[in-house]
This record gives sequence, structure tokens and C-alpha cells, in this order.
Amino acid sequence: MDLGFDVVDLPDADHVAEGDEAPEFTRPLVNDEYWEDVALSDLLGDGPVLLVFTTMDGAFPATYVWNELRDRSVEEYGVQVAGVSISSPYEHKTTVADRDIGHFAGLFSDPQNGVAEAYGVSHDVDGMAGVSEPRPAVFLVGADRTVEYAWVASEWPEFPDYDEVEAALADL
Repeated sequence: MDLGFDVVDLPDADHVAEGDEAPEFTRPLVNDEYWEDVALSDLLGDGPVLLVFTTMDGAFPATYVWNELRDRSVEEYGVQVAGVSISSPYEHKTTVADRDIGHFAGLFSDPQNGVAEAYGVSHDVDGMAGVSEPRPAVFLVGADRTVEYAWVASEWPEFPDYDEVEAALADL
């Protein structure tokens, strides 16, 4: 099947794994109304967080991930759904509206890609010197900051096994 693009193997990632403590961070969190600096621990004060790393807003992998998580109503498992990408708060505001995900906790704006680096899921973008972004990844973080589930893409593009994500959510 001709996809119109090459599927690329990504190098191994030394990423946060199940059982590890999720790295703390504070970044602007964008929702359907406004954005403000929020720490991961602030969200965890209200319960577990499904932390979803995506490519830049507007790239098809990010669009597909948000559509699928919205259509599966993953927030009904009692978790807060929060995204992380290098996109600006302005871009996230558009994505939240376009993807109809205003009921999620929001999208963290991380233009310097430091959160992805802390989670071990940063990779350089081909053809863009000095630009990195998160590789697609999903971390289910318990209220005590323990990573309960981790999935990290090993090729580009690659999408999470959504049934597996839902199984992890059901096991909370």
C-alpha cells in the first residue's frame, strides 16, 4: 500500500517506564476558555492523568490521536486527559476547538520540548535543524505520580493501541 510517505524507524528511546515516578513539570495548559501555568502535580491533585505526547498541532498524527481519544470518551474512565506538544498556546486553542476536546484537561504548550526530554520521548524533526518534538507517547500517571502505563512510538507515524490504553484505564 502506498501511503504517500515513508514509515521511519525511530531510534530506541530511554523513556519513563511503568513503575517510574513521572517527572514533574509546569507549562501553560490550554483549555477551551483560557490558558495558565499548571503543574502536573496540580492536575494529579484531582486524580490520575492520561498524559498524551503528540507531534505539532495540525500534523495528521496529532489530529488522529485527539479524534480517537475524543470518540472513545476516555475521560469517562475518571482520568484527566492532557496533551503535550511543542505547539504554542494559540495553536493549542485552535486544536481544542477544531478537535472538540474542550472537556479534556487541556493541552500543555512546551515549545522548547523540555517535557518530552524529561520523559525521554524527544526526537529531532527531519529536515528542520535545531527543531525537536515529542514522539507520540502515552503515559497513564496515577495520583501518586507513579506511571501506571507507558507506550512510546518506535516508528513514525505510529499510533497507540487504543484498546490497550482503555484496558489500562479500566484497571485503575
